[in-house]
This record gives sequence, C-alpha cells and structure tokens, in this order.
Amino acid sequence: MNLAGFDANRRRLLKLAAAAALVGSGALSAAVVTNKRIGVIGSGKVGSALGGSWIKSGHEVMFSSRNLDHDQQLASRLGAKARAGSPAEALAFGHAVLFAVPYGALPELGKSLGSALQGRIVIDACNPFPARDGEIANRAREQGAGLTSAELLPGARLVRAFNAIGAARMATAIESPGKVGMPMAGDEEQAIALAKQLIRDVGYEPVLIGGLDMGKYLMPGTPLAGEHTPAEIREIVAKLSAP
Repeated sequence: MNLAGFDANRRRLLKLAAAAALVGSGALSAAVVTNKRIGVIGSGKVGSALGGSWIKSGHEVMFSSRNLDHDQQLASRLGAKARAGSPAEALAFGHAVLFAVPYGALPELGKSLGSALQGRIVIDACNPFPARDGEIANRAREQGAGLTSAELLPGARLVRAFNAIGAARMATAIESPGKVGMPMAGDEEQAIALAKQLIRDVGYEPVLIGGLDMGKYLMPGTPLAGEHTPAEIREIVAKLSAP
C-alpha cells in the first residue's frame, strides 16, 4: 500500500473510532436518532402549540391546514426547522403525523389521503363535539374515539393522545417537563414508542392506558380530562378498569 492509501485508511479508522466514542457517550444518538420530522395536519391552537414545542426540542415540523398562507406565516415565525405544505405533503414528510383538526374533518381527510395513510404513524389529538362535528361525533362518543378514528383513517398506525388537556396549556409543559402526565392509547408497539418520545419532548410524561378501545376515555368530560400527575392517571385508569 502506498503512503497516500495508508493515510486515507488511517483517517477512516480515526473517524470510525470517534463515531464509536460518540455512540458510547450518547451524543451521536441524541444528535441523529432522536430528532424527527413531524407533520402537523391542523395548525390551529393545538397544532401550532405542539409544533412550536417540538421545534424547540430540535425536531423539524411541517404545518398544514386549509389555509396555506397561515401555515407559511406560522412557519416563518418559528424559524428554520418549520415549513408549510398541504396535508398530503405533511403526511409524506413526517416520521409521525399529528392530526389536530375538528373531528368532523376526519372523514374527508381519510378519503382524500387514502392509501398514503397506510403504515403511517398518526397521533390523533381530535376530540368529537356533537354540536360542532355532527353525527360523526355522536358515533365517536358512543363507540369510542380511538376505534372510530382508526376506521376513519384506515391503514394508519394510530395513537390517541393530547386529548385530555386544553390547548392553552399545550405550549407550556416544556417549561417544567415530566410533572404532568399525558394519557395515551394505542395498539401498535412502534407507533406507541415514537409517540412516547414525542410526548416527552413537549414536556409531558406519557402514560399508556391501553389499546385504542380505551380511547373512549380520552375525550373531554371523562375522568381523565384535565391535568393529572402520572400517578393520578394510573389510579384513575385502575378505577375505570375495576369490575
């Protein structure tokens, strides 16, 4: 081997050794593995608050709604890690996608996004209000919002979360992380794991309460509504599950 080849191999080995040291220290994992791309469909109070907190945590966020001008202005305010696009673009962009729209918009979104939903990790923050959303909200409240949302967004790996706490508090949990619990429900292991990470990254402590059938409790007006510590959430769920 000539001298130039020896030096090139030596540089490669040094880079590999440095990378291994970063992995051992956790620095490489934090820099490469934990930062995600998140699509936000519905950039109102909930979507903009959570999207802003995810950007503060180092994630990239694409905002989408029926008003692209609004989304572009929001992205401009939030800086280089924010961008705007259509719902289809946000779905394709994200490692996970937050749906934060009025519940009555879900049937049409499910149809328009169609097969693009297949296999996508979706965090469902939509709450059904019959006075606003009509018959689909009545169906969700009778059947449970977790199961109904899964039917309306077929093929998505759905996790229900961010349903129990008001939008006004969504952006502030990051200032005192871990104090407030966030109940969540889901059936798919990988989707649950990513949702837990993203919940922690905006300052809440995730508490898995069960499968999507337990999504019937993740709505306003249930015992899990409002702010609770993680321990209090587990106590409430134990009572709900008691025979």
